[in-house]
Amino acid sequence: MAVRPLVQASWLQQQLKEGVKHLRILDGSWFLPSAKREPEKEFYQKRIPGARYFDIDECRDKSSKYEHMLPSSDEFSKYVSNLGITNDSHVVVYDNNEKLGVFSSPRVWWTFRLFGHDKVSVLDGGLPKWCAEGFPTESGPLKEESFENNPPFKAVVNENLVCDFDFMMKNIESNNPVQMYDARPIGRFTGEEPEPRRDLPSGHMPKSKSLPYGKCLDLKKKCFKEPEELKKLFTEAGADFAKPLITSCGSGVTGAGLLLGAFLAGKTDGILYDGSWTEYVQRVKPDMILKGQD
Repeated sequence: MAVRPLVQASWLQQQLKEGVKHLRILDGSWFLPSAKREPEKEFYQKRIPGARYFDIDECRDKSSKYEHMLPSSDEFSKYVSNLGITNDSHVVVYDNNEKLGVFSSPRVWWTFRLFGHDKVSVLDGGLPKWCAEGFPTESGPLKEESFENNPPFKAVVNENLVCDFDFMMKNIESNNPVQMYDARPIGRFTGEEPEPRRDLPSGHMPKSKSLPYGKCLDLKKKCFKEPEELKKLFTEAGADFAKPLITSCGSGVTGAGLLLGAFLAGKTDGILYDGSWTEYVQRVKPDMILKGQD
C-alpha cells in the first residue's frame, strides 16, 4: 500500500476517529542544544492521542562520536518494535516546532525509508497546526499497551538513500561530481554566522551549493510549499532532478527535510550525507572548509 509522504491534520484526525488499523503516530521532536528545550518532557505534557516518542538522540549509532549517525538494522528494528511498529504499520510522524511547523520529523521519515519502510508520512504543520485546527491532545503517562504478540519489525537497508564521508571526499575530488545541496542557513554556509555547535567552524564543502531547508516551507502557514513551488525552488538553485542529488546539513536533520522537499517535487531518490557538517568538519584539513558563496 502506497502512502502519501505528507498528510494533513484533518486526514489524521479522521483516521483516529475511524480507528484505522496499523496506524502508528510518532512524535519525532528534536531541537538544537541552544534551544534549551526538552522534547521528551514536552511530549508527556502535550501530544497527539496515541502517539509515542521517537528519540533521534537515542535511535542512533552510540559508538560514533558524531551526532545522529544511523543505528544498525538490528538496533533500529528493536527500537521501533518497542514502539509497537511492525512492517504493516503506517507510521505518521510529527514534531513540535512552533517556528517552522516541520523541522525534525523528516529525519524520522527518511530513517524509516532507509530501513526499507515506505509506509511512512510526515504530518504537515506538525503539532502546532494540529492544535491550531482544534484537534484533541492528551498528556501524562502513556496508556498501557503490550506489543509482545506483534511480529518483530524487520529492517532491509536501502543503501542508495545514504552516503558516507569517503563517498563525499571522492565526490569532491571528482571532475563530474554528484550535485550537493547544503540545507543549513546561508550564514552558516558562507561562514558569516557561527555554528550552533560552537566548537565547530562554519563554512561549506567544496562543490556544494546552498539551499536552506526553510525555503521549502511556507513560513506564514508553517507548512511545506506546494509541489510546483518546490520544483521551482530546486530548479532555480540549479538542481537537475534527472541526476543524483545529495543533501547535507549540520547533523542530518534538515538535510532530510530538504530531501522531503525534493521528494514532494518529484525527486524520490535523493541521498543524505548522514554525517553532514558535524562529521565532515572534524575530519578534513582547514583548507577543505570554504567560506563565502563559492
